[in-house]
Amino acid sequence: MDDSGIKKQNWDVKETELFLEILKELDMKKCLDGRKVRNNKLFKVAHRRMTAAGYHRSVDQLKFRWKLLKSAYYKCKREPDSPAPNKIQGWWRYEKTMVAIMESRHPLVGPGVNSDRNDEVTEESDGEASVLHWPQPCPDNTTQNLDLIIKMDPEMDSQLKIGFIGAGNMAFGIAKGILSGNVLPANVKVSAPSSRNLGRFQELGIAVTHSNIEVVCGSDVVFVAVKPHLVPLVLKEVTQHVTGRHMIVSVAAGVTLATLEELLPENSVAIRLMPNLPCLVQEGALLFARGSHAKQEDGALLRSLLHRCGLVEEGPEAWIDIHTGLSGSGVAFVYLFAEALAEGAVKMGMPSALAHSIASQTVLGAGRLLRDSGKHPAQLRSEVCTPGGTTIYGLHTLEQGGVRASTMSAVESATERARELGRKSTAGSRK
Repeated sequence: MDDSGIKKQNWDVKETELFLEILKELDMKKCLDGRKVRNNKLFKVAHRRMTAAGYHRSVDQLKFRWKLLKSAYYKCKREPDSPAPNKIQGWWRYEKTMVAIMESRHPLVGPGVNSDRNDEVTEESDGEASVLHWPQPCPDNTTQNLDLIIKMDPEMDSQLKIGFIGAGNMAFGIAKGILSGNVLPANVKVSAPSSRNLGRFQELGIAVTHSNIEVVCGSDVVFVAVKPHLVPLVLKEVTQHVTGRHMIVSVAAGVTLATLEELLPENSVAIRLMPNLPCLVQEGALLFARGSHAKQEDGALLRSLLHRCGLVEEGPEAWIDIHTGLSGSGVAFVYLFAEALAEGAVKMGMPSALAHSIASQTVLGAGRLLRDSGKHPAQLRSEVCTPGGTTIYGLHTLEQGGVRASTMSAVESATERARELGRKSTAGSRK
């Protein structure tokens, strides 16, 4: 895109504020060589973040906007007593940010430095810049790790290394989702004590091993996907190989963040994740909670990795056990209901294969409509019922059987069991 095309795009005030904040968080000053940006990867990362925030600019447009801001900065340095740069109203509102980006730790210019002529032309050319307000500091004061984020960009040179300890269904489902995104099979490795489940990973092009230590040493993000009672044993085996570059993600039901952090080296980044079986078809519901040393960008990285697995949400750790009862175990409750639907049809004379096929499609269709419509389940249910019709008679029978109360009790029981497992894991890790 040429400059004339870029200049016609008016920048919203909040959009420019966000752009400045991103550059500051990505430590723009480290990417500068004199007045040139020697690391253009930074603009690609900024582009991904701007797009995620709903602003659809090209990388060239971001570069152009940076040139404008930079030229205004140099003009103010060259002529400190002159009015604010032409075409840039309210320069004083974001001058502090530009100084922080351009000068902090690595002063680049002095008051007498002349700017590039190209910068001056760029500055004068954007006639649509409006009053800019410097935003308040983000609630999270952590510095973004550009190198870590770069690894997730498919256009970047390096790529994130992913490891799995455990080769069960949860590991396989997450691996399939990750591979449908930006991660290459060559950058994934799985370990398991036996070869029984490793074949399906090999079919995806994933390397396999029987060494947990090998997985940890060759990975940046490690998913611990073993039975809850094995987590202490596994982490004690690999803990001396866990470093500051690692993110340890546990998918073991009931194993608390406190237990994970106790078993890992001090200041380790630990995240507790609860997926569910539909991750196998990239329709999972995943909830994660960050440990005390996991930063906001660690959560963002995990979300980026898992977004092809289905719905990915973050919440407090107290919700993880509830999510286990609701969604981890909940899929089995749905399967039981689907089975009962089909058996009811068989009882009434329909062939079993057809009944099960229709039951599965009924569950799928109802779930998609519930998700995509945004309506409350009760509203959709009422839309199916007609006065004196078949559905209200069937619902009456279900209510007589206590289906609502039984389902709520099932979620409660599964949640309490997850909490019980957590207490056991905590006690076991201290032995």
